[in-house]
Amino acid sequence: MTLSHEEQYQRSWQERQEYAENMQPIIGRLYRNKGIEVVVYGRPLVNATTIDIIKAHKTVERFEQQKLRLRESFPVLEAIAKMDLAPGRVDIGKLAFAYLYKNAGEGQSLQQYLDNQLAEILHRDDQIKPVDVVLYGFGRIGRLLARLMLERSGPSSKLRLRAVVVRGGRKGDLEKRASLLRRDSIHGPFNGSITVDEENGGIKANGTFIKVIYADSPELVDYTAYGIHDALVVDNTGIWKDDKELSIHFKSKGAAKVLLTAPAKGEVHNVVYGVNHSMIQPQDLIVSAASCTTNAITPVLKALNDEYGIKNGHVETVHSYTNDQNLIDNYHKAERRGRAAPLNMVITSTGAASAVAKALPELKGKLTGNAIRVPTPNVSMAILSLNLHKTTNREELNSYLQKVALFSELQDQIDFTSSTEIVSSDLVGSRYAGVIDSQATIVQDDRCVLYVWYDNEFGYSTQVIRVMNEMAGIKYPTLPVNK
Repeated sequence: MTLSHEEQYQRSWQERQEYAENMQPIIGRLYRNKGIEVVVYGRPLVNATTIDIIKAHKTVERFEQQKLRLRESFPVLEAIAKMDLAPGRVDIGKLAFAYLYKNAGEGQSLQQYLDNQLAEILHRDDQIKPVDVVLYGFGRIGRLLARLMLERSGPSSKLRLRAVVVRGGRKGDLEKRASLLRRDSIHGPFNGSITVDEENGGIKANGTFIKVIYADSPELVDYTAYGIHDALVVDNTGIWKDDKELSIHFKSKGAAKVLLTAPAKGEVHNVVYGVNHSMIQPQDLIVSAASCTTNAITPVLKALNDEYGIKNGHVETVHSYTNDQNLIDNYHKAERRGRAAPLNMVITSTGAASAVAKALPELKGKLTGNAIRVPTPNVSMAILSLNLHKTTNREELNSYLQKVALFSELQDQIDFTSSTEIVSSDLVGSRYAGVIDSQATIVQDDRCVLYVWYDNEFGYSTQVIRVMNEMAGIKYPTLPVNK
């Protein structure tokens, strides 16, 4: 019997749903039991819905101009689940597509091919020890960091959220902290279960107990009293900026290292993961994860400078309003920031352009920058106007950046979109430092203008997590290796 077009489409959709549903428990067990994070062309599948899994597979066609069906990647996932693997990040999309359509196996069976591609983690023991994490400050970034750690909680997780430190302690404070973690006006509800443990003074989230410590200053905290030792303290307050000021955290018994989620001053390393994270050494006790804007533009600038060379340029940031602006007109010590943030575009300054040089010294003195705060609560854009050492054209430049986004060491930092309809709200929750809007790219000879979107909250937080792993000595390979 010949099926109608509608019946064929419905049957195809049902098949994809069934494969996605069958993938979910395998993906979950791989992560919980072996520490294997499964992705498809960089899109994470851990805790993904069936629709998320289907959509992740649809992105393959955007890059490869050919579909990868779930029935084609499913045998790869099944085979991986039976292998003796150490923790790592495994892209089943790239493995399946290369094996089926790029003749990567060269006559090998699927198992032989996977043994070869995953040799780095095959039959290896996981020697990495878990590290206690304390979030000092529980605002926008602190709560997103908590969400990111909690979605990956379990026996295989090596970053273990043990406590948060906040001011306050009034009656009802604990419930309010839990409520802010549970609900978010921008990023939606927390994906999991959250309850308040009044008796033990903490929050239980997805099987993790998080002690809530009330203190007005780090020297008043003894982490060891809560069973926390050699902790990585993530300072989300922005109160202390240089190594001398941040050293106050070492007055807390049980604190071992400090990560600042803001640009640092003095001799503290400002790290943009993917660009200069290799500079972090075991003896570095204080590190900065730089700013959201610096993280968004530096990977793109590095990619351009590596291929074309950058003579000079200007960075204009169109940035969502932040908590340091006024909701309504009122006194503010900074110029213009006293005017109502939800009602005005506000010209202000940014140190991101000059901060790039801390991660990419070869660009020192070559960039200027400015910023415009706009009436949106999240997702920003950086406009890069650059003069290059080589001439190029729009198609060539976009093609190069697309390959960087997919097959380079910057694949976790740079995303690439060809959509002509994308707007800022579509990027809420993006896990990339920056997303290149290829349809807005302008090129004329040796000059180019690039538009880079970034979720200045969530995308930045994913970069912070990567720096946390580096400081904690938690290093897992991403496979297959880019070629």
